[in-house]
Amino acid sequence: MNPDNYCYIDHSPTETGENGTLKGKLLSIQPNISVRGWPTEAGSVALEGFRALEDATVTERLREAGAKITGSTRMSELGFGLTGDTTPLAISDGDVDIALMTDTMGETRLAASIAGAFGFKPSYGLVSRYGLIGLVPSMECYGIMAKKPEDIGSVMGVIAGCDNHDLSMPEYQVPDFGHRGKIREPKVVIGTVRECMDTLDTDERKAFNETLSQIRKMGLKIRECNLTDFDLFKTVHNIIGSVEASSSGGKYDGVRYGHRARSTENWNEMYLKSRAESFGLLIKTYLFQGAYFQFENYSAFEDACRIRARLIKKTEALFNEVDLIVLPTRRRGINAADTSTIEEVYDAFSLTLPANVTGLPAIHIPGSVFREENDPGLQLIGPRLGDANLISVAAALSHTTLGGK
Repeated sequence: MNPDNYCYIDHSPTETGENGTLKGKLLSIQPNISVRGWPTEAGSVALEGFRALEDATVTERLREAGAKITGSTRMSELGFGLTGDTTPLAISDGDVDIALMTDTMGETRLAASIAGAFGFKPSYGLVSRYGLIGLVPSMECYGIMAKKPEDIGSVMGVIAGCDNHDLSMPEYQVPDFGHRGKIREPKVVIGTVRECMDTLDTDERKAFNETLSQIRKMGLKIRECNLTDFDLFKTVHNIIGSVEASSSGGKYDGVRYGHRARSTENWNEMYLKSRAESFGLLIKTYLFQGAYFQFENYSAFEDACRIRARLIKKTEALFNEVDLIVLPTRRRGINAADTSTIEEVYDAFSLTLPANVTGLPAIHIPGSVFREENDPGLQLIGPRLGDANLISVAAALSHTTLGGK
């Protein structure tokens, strides 16, 4: 293991499940996922020196299934974007079989495109967020990255399901993740989104159409769909995400835990200086933007929420026409790991945002679209709670036509 990729390494990882489904699997997490006694600073000065007091629900379930959690990879501040994130290296270097990370904007799918791996975002609410230090509660969830889609299915079979500690989880019936790698419905119809295709340049569209041709050869049908207002996913996520982040960030005051400014004359000065020192410029900008919409332009936030509801309804309606939706994972020429402004971050994640805004499951398939060294691949989006079938289709496509292993 390259120690530069980790902010914490457990040299003697423990497991409690002797015969679990993840027996022998090595797994990394990010330092915003609670493991009792581990540094849990979420890549931010705001949580400097904080150690988790108890395990997250996913941590308990993974260990009970036999997984060995080897350490915490470095992450972007509070999981916003991929700047400074070393999770892809843990997978590509072979340190671990599986990596668990936060997916707020599509980070897992873009990280997977860098690592040449599969990156999966489950249906929102299917996996407990108890023990996760997050930023945008209504659009973030755990993401899973692995070289094999079967490993993703195995992890989901372990961590999915109701948790009494997470009161935001509805009573879902957990999908059956036991039939991975086979398409259960042989006549799968996959839909392209016309409004998304219109945003691609000539070379991107040509490469994407080549991949669609490979999918057709497998016997799957391709149908073009319309999703009006597709261009609003970015704006909606930006407004709602920043407001939720501003609200979530209010608890980092340096009083009960985390960073506290020194050499201050009174509590008010301590609070103000601690807040000023706790966050990097990118997160500060995002929090200030959210505060603006909270206190100066709340009507824009209300409009964004209404548009989000409309986008969810329109996207879910597409599954009356098709079984899955297919999109490229990212645009060429944009490096998600090298962004310094809010606009650059959102441009980098423009094609992954729809799944987070709508809460639908999505998976990145490597080795499929732009056939070059840093291959962005493509992503499939499925209907709510269609996670198991989505993983099965991705596995089948990879193993038969798209060069997966």
